[in-house]
Amino acid sequence: MIEGLNTLNAIPQVKKLLIGKPASTEKRDVVDNSFHVSELMYFDSVKDQDDYQVHPVHKAFVDKYSQLWERVVVYDMIVEATV
Repeated sequence: MIEGLNTLNAIPQVKKLLIGKPASTEKRDVVDNSFHVSELMYFDSVKDQDDYQVHPVHKAFVDKYSQLWERVVVYDMIVEATV
């Protein structure tokens, strides 16, 4: 899966791609570590994210790796502040 996620970095609209696994931090009620792999992508605009969705590299990733997941959770957001 991680190998496949790394291929998404070739899509020009992806400005930054971070891939990781759950950290072995202290168990707390507010921490969700029920996932196996996580990715965080940065785009310059909603249009770039839309273009990413139909990009051939993204479609190839979905075709090749979709049998590896039962469920996908996506949190789309617009950055309101940076620190």
